[in-house]
Amino acid sequence: MVKTLGLLVNTQKRSALNLAEKILRWGRKQKIRLVLPPHEAHVLGEEEVSDLAWKETVDAAIVLGGDGTFLRAARYVIGHNIPLYGINVGHLGFLSCGKVENAEHDLELIIQGEHKVQYRQLLHGVVSRGKRQKHEVYALNDLVVTKGPFARLIALDIAVSERPLNVLYADGIIIATPTGSTAYSLSAGGPIVPPHLSCMILTPICAHTLYSRPMVLSESDTITITPQGQHREIMLTQDGQLGYELLPGDCISVSLDPEKKVGIITLPENDYFTLLQEKFQWGHRTTDGGEE
Repeated sequence: MVKTLGLLVNTQKRSALNLAEKILRWGRKQKIRLVLPPHEAHVLGEEEVSDLAWKETVDAAIVLGGDGTFLRAARYVIGHNIPLYGINVGHLGFLSCGKVENAEHDLELIIQGEHKVQYRQLLHGVVSRGKRQKHEVYALNDLVVTKGPFARLIALDIAVSERPLNVLYADGIIIATPTGSTAYSLSAGGPIVPPHLSCMILTPICAHTLYSRPMVLSESDTITITPQGQHREIMLTQDGQLGYELLPGDCISVSLDPEKKVGIITLPENDYFTLLQEKFQWGHRTTDGGEE
């Protein structure tokens, strides 16, 4: 039962702030409690609660922005059972798929319980330097190992569940969840994988061989990547938003976390395959009567 809604807003977008103000007015009129964390509350001039109080109070959260805002919101709620519903104020997204013009209608459906929650798995990545753990990260979309600004390829020693797989010479490699299969991995030639499947996608970036192709790995696999050589411009990026410097010999271990998940609210008109059709314009008729 959803009694209290949280509101997470991209405060850098005027359109998101305008929609937040509209939703707050709607909430007061409908006597629905809407709670904002400190930053959003300060910008919008609303009563603020601490981050911890916010996470312990809300039953579900509405995310106003784009997919980038949604990814930040997902990291914010990790470890708390707070499902997210994204309303996109820019281009149509795969995570923030709600539409501005339907915002009040969608919120009414969520309050009334006429929605479903799909729990998406997270990647768990650990960077080790020698015998010391350097970083521990979680990602809803992907973890990416890439070279720096120079044109040189990097060499990445890749193993799957402790079995050597390949030394990849490429611009980098993407490890994606099914949720992230329609993001960077798709642009690099990876497959579209529906989010209800439990797997990881390993997608090379501009590999220097014709035989390097994307792979789909199981939920029980662990991918280990070790940069080779003396290249010192290598980065690990988390959902395309946070970056960590990697040194030669560092070991990056990535698997699907068996416990931590992020709940995503879906409504009947916003199911995954309908979204695919809308995003890619599959089945749309052209002026000559054929399909695009």
